[in-house]
Amino acid sequence: MQRKLDEDFLFQVYGIVQEIPYGQVASYGQIALLAGRDKNSRLVGKALHLAPLYGDFPCHRVVNFQGRLAPYWDEQYDLLVEEGVTFTAKGLVDMKKHQWQQGL
Repeated sequence: MQRKLDEDFLFQVYGIVQEIPYGQVASYGQIALLAGRDKNSRLVGKALHLAPLYGDFPCHRVVNFQGRLAPYWDEQYDLLVEEGVTFTAKGLVDMKKHQWQQGL
């Protein structure tokens, strides 16, 4: 059963995203785990989609567990490259080098 996407959860997600260091990334699942909702990584994605309504957060630092970027957000790649994030030959973020270790 999907849990309600309430403002408390939104701000919890945004607070965690704010902590991701420059040049590092976190996965949706990692953020869900840190928020105490380890099975709700999709809700994290929904929260990030709403982020511009609530403020300016470094949402570009959130990728899927394999390092895949958000679909239809071409700017994400450029923002990560500006921070020194590197990619594999398959176009994925090099998670071994750049994954934030918080919560792992």
